Amino acid sequence: MSANIPALPVAALAWLGRQGTRAIAALVFIGIAIPPLGLLLKPYVTEAVFILLVISFMRVDVAAMRGYLARPALVIGATLWSTIAVPLLFGIGGVASGLDHSSPDLFLGLMLQAVASPMMASPALVALMGLDSTLVLITLVTSTALVPLSAPLFAWVFFGSALTLSPLVLGVKLFAILAGAILAAAVIRRLAGADAIVRYKQAIDGFNILVLLVFVSAVMGTVAASFWADPAGVLLLTVFAFVIFAVLLGATVLVFRKAGRERALALGLMVSQRNMGLMLAGTDGVVPGLTWLYFALAQFPIYLSPQLLKPLVRRLRGTSQP
Repeated sequence: MSANIPALPVAALAWLGRQGTRAIAALVFIGIAIPPLGLLLKPYVTEAVFILLVISFMRVDVAAMRGYLARPALVIGATLWSTIAVPLLFGIGGVASGLDHSSPDLFLGLMLQAVASPMMASPALVALMGLDSTLVLITLVTSTALVPLSAPLFAWVFFGSALTLSPLVLGVKLFAILAGAILAAAVIRRLAGADAIVRYKQAIDGFNILVLLVFVSAVMGTVAASFWADPAGVLLLTVFAFVIFAVLLGATVLVFRKAGRERALALGLMVSQRNMGLMLAGTDGVVPGLTWLYFALAQFPIYLSPQLLKPLVRRLRGTSQP
């Protein structure tokens, strides 16, 4: 343990980091159970998302990424599927079904979800399930790099006046957030060194969970009040969020089945775990109430999926490990 870092806080963060997916799942229920915490933390969503991005880029395994780039076809296909095909299909489906007119706020939430890049935590969640996190990581980076271009394009095509920011401003803000996070991560890697980042992996995991608490509490803080005001509506919207998650997961597995079942499932998990926090940061959190509620309820399948899908992964890999 370095003499420059107090042992007790590091040990506490390392303990939290060792709780893994259990702690991540618990964040959802903490956010619901303590609404005042959400109100307190809501103004800091953009900062929390930025810190999460910095942590993710800081921990990128550059050597592993270069290795996968030697076989770029699968990465290119997965990037185009996640960044172009998914929002295009969702947009066309929303317009064809009339959702854009019958519930424009829900359509806005669905499209912001679709145009978002995969979650920065998805490589870690995939790794915890024993799947190919390297493929997920490189696809995550390439997809995220395209978001400042693709998100404004789909905003212009589908959002219309529902979004308070112009497509150009949205693209500039997303680029600034991502570029700033990459720069900050590079500085930290330079100053701390890659060995220190590996050595304090569990403590960084714990800090990551604390920062996730800011985002999750902010988006989940209104769920309890919304449920008591309209329990049937909230339950229906929750089911809708799980259905969207399942559609993204299942369609991706089907599209990439020829790459192998494990790779297809890893990509399915990545595509179904969208970084809606990045879109909230890009819009400064200025979205309609129903859009915000959908974002909150969509966290349930995202943060519970590592636990819910463990039996499927064990059966897929033909193992009996816990």
